[in-house]
Amino acid sequence: MPKLKRDLTMEEQLARGPVDMPFLMLVVLLTGIGVIMVFSASYATAFYSKSSGYNPTYYFVRQALFAVAGLAVMYITSKINYQSLRWMSVFVLGISIILLVLVLPFGYGRTTVGAQRWIAIPLVGSFQPSEIAKLGVILYFSARLSKRNTEKQRRLNPRSYLSGVAGLLDRIGLLELVPYVVILGIIAFLMMKEPHMSGTILIMAGAAAVLFAAGIKLYWFIGGAAGLCGLLVLMMSGYQSKRILVWKDPWAYPKDGGYQIIQSLYAIGSGGLLGLGLGKSRQKFLYLPEPENDFIFAIVCEELGLVGAAVVLILFALLIIRGYWIAIHARDRFGALLVVGITTLLAVQVFLNIAVVTNLLPTTGISLPFFSYGGTALMIQLLEMGIVLSVSRQIPAPKQG
Repeated sequence: MPKLKRDLTMEEQLARGPVDMPFLMLVVLLTGIGVIMVFSASYATAFYSKSSGYNPTYYFVRQALFAVAGLAVMYITSKINYQSLRWMSVFVLGISIILLVLVLPFGYGRTTVGAQRWIAIPLVGSFQPSEIAKLGVILYFSARLSKRNTEKQRRLNPRSYLSGVAGLLDRIGLLELVPYVVILGIIAFLMMKEPHMSGTILIMAGAAAVLFAAGIKLYWFIGGAAGLCGLLVLMMSGYQSKRILVWKDPWAYPKDGGYQIIQSLYAIGSGGLLGLGLGKSRQKFLYLPEPENDFIFAIVCEELGLVGAAVVLILFALLIIRGYWIAIHARDRFGALLVVGITTLLAVQVFLNIAVVTNLLPTTGISLPFFSYGGTALMIQLLEMGIVLSVSRQIPAPKQG
């Protein structure tokens, strides 16, 4: 006998809606341009590097494979009902904290960049646990705060000695912040031990965006900003404090910290209005250190000029604006908070990378999303974009007038 098809539940019907095409096309376009720029920026480095086997396409092939895999992950994630991320958020956050602990004894990077941030994975490569922590914080905070206005508040016995104090703390909004502050404090402490200032800033930015969108009182953000500034001052030790001096006058340290930013500014300046042409950068020929990574935007400016760089920035701006549009039109509070956190994380990361490359801010080691070489980072970024697309599938259809 033929099998009877069961009726789809309301949840399944909503999850099968169309994705937001403008957002999808912008992600695919930026990923494609990023892979092409990795090929151009890394060509000379790979050609002269023994570790790449003197193969000029070494970085390009790996990045292209990760891009294809990442787009597949994005598509699969977009088909998953994002409501399932509510219960998964606890596990993602827990795993990220465990990895941040494990990177301290088992990671690497201390001898190269002075910070122990990476964990190696056999046959895959390496990744930074902070990348998972960024997503874990956004998922957990969104899941918790989405129930903020519906959960029944616990109240102390009015006869208790603590009821007066607890009532005051509850009225000013401090009690509900305690679990979030504890989580951020643990993560910030572990990040300080690496140390990883840029990763700390990004995690705090994503968390703050979700908290703000959830309606946490504004004066707590002022206090949090002051606390973050204090934390950054504490982290300003060793190579970080030197970066401030280099930022103020890189030409005063041409061979001791300022070399990379000097070469970056040379690349940007030599690009002019229309650029030298794709593949015709001069600074990538062993002048600008690792041009395929954090400073790839300098190569974009040199080869594509002001016009090409502006186009890239406009694409990022359109993607960010569309992300917030999806958040505003999301089906529920959880989806809105998710998209706000992910979109803000993307926006802050793009801004900080461009600011560092142009010497607007001190060097912080932040990569440019979709562009900088790094397979696992690219896959996590595309996974995050898949979550946004999953939320976009459930945007209610406009009512017919």
